[in-house]
Amino acid sequence: MHPPRDTPATLIRSGPHALTLGGAWTARNVAPVDAQLGTLVVDGKAAVTVDARSITALDTAGAWVLHTLLVRLRAQGGAVTLQGLPAKQARLLQVVTQHREDQARVPAQATPQPAPGLLEGLGRKTALLAEQAYAMLSFVGEVAQVFVGSLAHPSRLRWRPILFNIQRAGFDALPIVGLLSFLLGVVVAYQGAAQLRQYGANIFVADLVGLSMLREFAPLITAITLAGRSGSAFAAQIGTMVVTEEVDAMRTLGIAPLELLVLPKIIAMVVVLPLLTVFADVLGVAGGMVMARSQLDVGFDDFLDRMAKAVSATSYLVGIAKAPVFAVIISVVGCFQGFRTRGGADSVGQQTTRSVVQSIFLVIVADALFSIAFSLLDL
Repeated sequence: MHPPRDTPATLIRSGPHALTLGGAWTARNVAPVDAQLGTLVVDGKAAVTVDARSITALDTAGAWVLHTLLVRLRAQGGAVTLQGLPAKQARLLQVVTQHREDQARVPAQATPQPAPGLLEGLGRKTALLAEQAYAMLSFVGEVAQVFVGSLAHPSRLRWRPILFNIQRAGFDALPIVGLLSFLLGVVVAYQGAAQLRQYGANIFVADLVGLSMLREFAPLITAITLAGRSGSAFAAQIGTMVVTEEVDAMRTLGIAPLELLVLPKIIAMVVVLPLLTVFADVLGVAGGMVMARSQLDVGFDDFLDRMAKAVSATSYLVGIAKAPVFAVIISVVGCFQGFRTRGGADSVGQQTTRSVVQSIFLVIVADALFSIAFSLLDL
């Protein structure tokens, strides 16, 4: 008659070179034997026989302790023979043995490397920037290829996502763009008022507000606002879809993610940013007019009459011409950073932040290049 399966595990020295195992070698009952292993010593280097016929139960914890026992006996120099272990329990012991051998083959964790020096850190950052620049150029090439294909086959354009993005990026942005432009016009007129009043040149506030708003501030403040508002939304949306494997599902279904997710956003941004720039021009000039009337006693009629003479159509079109370029930069960077999302929600936040920072940086760089080019062209 076999003993109960819940009896404590036992380890008995039945001879000088013989051990007898018994009881339930399970997580609940193997603790006494585990503590006994620390003091177990077998004299000499003769072969040791381990009789396991009396083991009534064996789980992974017991197999782990049994494997430890066999390893300790072999470490003392003699051969070890395990007898009487049922086939089912022997297979479990073999699995545990294989797992521990695999762990032993894993190399030890490398010691932490010292922090890179100044030149090494600079080189790594430069290599990372070069890799990102190359990846972005590749992304721009893929988008251009998809755009040309859509022009050749207009039926492939997805008008519903385009209209949806026009509403989200354009119409919904009117309040914030209008408010910022109006306040910027107020600030420009207020800062110029103190200087113009000293020379009795109050009327020239129209030149200051008109040229600065139409050529520089209106397209720039509109682009920066949309970079923080819409560019971040593009990156977060695509990044979330990458994390949840929706983009992979699209590719599996034969749907090109660039056609569905990227191209509608770029087209919508190219449409809405020039229109929002015109809206910002109007609100910025209106803010300057209000401040000119309150601070310099320049009436609305006089302000508009002077601005019409000071601001040419070329200056107005220069500001409008920047808007499509800014739109492409914002939408491409936002979508690109979204597709580079890896991992989980933390990566989505990081890529969204990078999209905003890079968009604003590239917009300002493009504006500076425009200024240089227009200066050389005498525009």
